[in-house]
Amino acid sequence: MNKKSFLSLVLLSSISVDVLSTPQELLKGYEAQSGMASSTRGEQFFNAKHGKEWSCASCHENPPNHDTKHIVTGKVIKSLSPNTNPERFIDQAKVEKWFKRNCNDVLAHECTAQEKADVLSWLMKVK
Repeated sequence: MNKKSFLSLVLLSSISVDVLSTPQELLKGYEAQSGMASSTRGEQFFNAKHGKEWSCASCHENPPNHDTKHIVTGKVIKSLSPNTNPERFIDQAKVEKWFKRNCNDVLAHECTAQEKADVLSWLMKVK
């Protein structure tokens, strides 16, 4: 490999590629992995405690259609509903990062594709 090819390879490997999507596309992907989503199950899941101290609603409130503050850090959390915050659920890497982090906080393990599909289907209905 010559020096120019090597430098091109290094440059390309350092570029971060964001996978932009829509909430609808993400939902289809989760449903493809798990089956049909249920917004009713999603709302119940969002509001329930799952053996740990917090529910999703502990920080995002219900309805999650406005900015809130994290109950521990006090940092502002932008509206979770894609209807009131068009920046939600458009970057697949961010979506997965936050599902992983928040599900671990609420469930003590990662969410399943079915849980993600259910919650996202409900959030897409929140106005």
